[in-house]
Amino acid sequence: MSTAYVVVTVLAAGMAAVSAGTFIFRAPAVVRSITAYGVPEAWLPWLGAAKAAGAVGLLVGLAVPAIGVAAGVGLVLYFAGAVATVVRARAYAHVLMPLLYAAPVVASLVLRAKS
Repeated sequence: MSTAYVVVTVLAAGMAAVSAGTFIFRAPAVVRSITAYGVPEAWLPWLGAAKAAGAVGLLVGLAVPAIGVAAGVGLVLYFAGAVATVVRARAYAHVLMPLLYAAPVVASLVLRAKS
């Protein structure tokens, strides 16, 4: 296991955890954006829980690789869905945000595959 993999994975997990917190605790900016995209506000805790589970899975994946890969794939699919939701809402200026969160997850998966 390389140092780069560990650092990138911890970064990805941290970013997913922070993002999960903004959903779970209903940060006003997140509520405004999500509802503008047509996502029901009632979904926020569930979406936050999915990201939190992904963050925990990435960290567990440092010891149990299969769980880390599953969590990484799940987070990539989650953020792909977020991109699709933003595009469907025609909020093109906001597409960068889910891509920024997905990037370290993808990097983690790539580094895991190379090690």
